[in-house]
Amino acid sequence: MDKLDALFDFNATALRVRAQRQEILAANIANADTPNYKARDIDFAASLKKALEANVASAANNSAVSSNGNISLATTHGQHIPGGNGLSEADLLYRPLIQGSVDGNSVDGEVERTAFVDNAIHYEANITMLNAQIKDMTTALNSGN
Repeated sequence: MDKLDALFDFNATALRVRAQRQEILAANIANADTPNYKARDIDFAASLKKALEANVASAANNSAVSSNGNISLATTHGQHIPGGNGLSEADLLYRPLIQGSVDGNSVDGEVERTAFVDNAIHYEANITMLNAQIKDMTTALNSGN
């Protein structure tokens, strides 16, 4: 994997993990009134590291099954974009109960909304960085004319 691929791979993977986290947080908010629902989340840094390692391993051996057992699209060329590398069930963590609930639900609306907004801001920051990198790359390529 060359430097350009590594640069874009990092940002693409970070966006993918952020999007998956956003879905988890949205599910928590949507289930705030569901009896016995347990709020879930992921450790972003650990999930990003695991996804990046899976991308490198997948690119190195064109494997269709990653080290964590997730099935991904096999690549036949180093320039192909690997698919998959989603979160496994083991990556999902239960959020600790902050305040008891009569119905067994562990969703704290304020905590979930705060995490949702924080994740959305980081997602937007990742997109901004990726767009800036693409713009810089385009400028560099066009300056040779």
